[in-house]
Amino acid sequence: MKEADYKSFYQELYPYSQEPLFWIHLNIDFPFNLTGVLYFPRLNNSLEVQKNKIQLYRRQVFITDEVKDIVPEFLQLLHGVIDSPDIPLNVSRSYLQADSNVKKINGYITKKVADKLANLFKKDREDFQSKWKDLGVFIKYGMLSDEKFHDKAMKFAVLKNIDNEFSTLEEYREKTKATQTDKYDKQVFIYTNNPANHHSFIQGAKNKGYDVLEFDNVIDNHFMQHLEQKMDGVTFVRVDSDIPDNLVLKDEERESVLSEKEIEKVKALFEGQVKAQGASVQLKPLSSEDQPVLITRPEFMRRMKEMQAMQGMQFGNMPDSYNLVVNTTHPLVAEKLLKMRNQEKKEDFVDHLTNLALLN
Repeated sequence: MKEADYKSFYQELYPYSQEPLFWIHLNIDFPFNLTGVLYFPRLNNSLEVQKNKIQLYRRQVFITDEVKDIVPEFLQLLHGVIDSPDIPLNVSRSYLQADSNVKKINGYITKKVADKLANLFKKDREDFQSKWKDLGVFIKYGMLSDEKFHDKAMKFAVLKNIDNEFSTLEEYREKTKATQTDKYDKQVFIYTNNPANHHSFIQGAKNKGYDVLEFDNVIDNHFMQHLEQKMDGVTFVRVDSDIPDNLVLKDEERESVLSEKEIEKVKALFEGQVKAQGASVQLKPLSSEDQPVLITRPEFMRRMKEMQAMQGMQFGNMPDSYNLVVNTTHPLVAEKLLKMRNQEKKEDFVDHLTNLALLN
């Protein structure tokens, strides 16, 4: 079949659908017999797609479009047609799970897809990366759900940073090893799920020489935890989870320009402002280039709440946990705030700085 034939067949199967990314022709006669074609649809960065788009035939007689146990779970997002005389007419789940040919077919399809993706990456990496918004959903889902696919995908799964630069997992480890390894010998991968909202945090991280990845898919929380388990010595932190100095913990320490008494005064002012909101106030001698006040959300608690929210669960009655970090080196704090005589003006100024942090 020519390229035009595959595309025409796709339109016959799925009228009015977007053109597929690419397709895989299946054809094997030993140790089982199977023919077919599987198409990679455009997912637009979403998992919200139907899983009954693969039609199953036996000697050109339609059996079902429920292919669970025949096609690996993550590949049920694909579209297409499979025909095999070795697939039993009894498609009950218990029967399929016990059938040896079905298990072989499942493994064959996984290998075929992994080999196709590896070949696409090797043949034209730039084109592969241009399709990552769609391909990434398949590949991440596959790595999470299939151990054999994970092992193969480690060579072609890529990470994209906010500057639209792509790196394989090992390339990225090498790229950030010198700058983003902390004092505990952990390599920290910094990410954002919303570059526009995290602009000031990203700028602070970049000022430290850090690279920031973009993870904006619903599957990414699970994918990051998966990589933390699989890649020894790697941890992920969102760019707003801490001040730039603490994203990658080093032994470097800055001395505060404020006395202990001045620190107590400043802390009391900000604690009065956010007391009702349950925030924790911290004073840190950051760079004068950093914001006067930053609001950070601890990685562990935020990730736990987000994952449970995805599963429709409530994380007790615990409110959002966040820290309000006051930069004691910034002139607006170290000079302007402390020089004010009027208590009401001080409180108004603290309120102004806190609102700026919330906007950032």
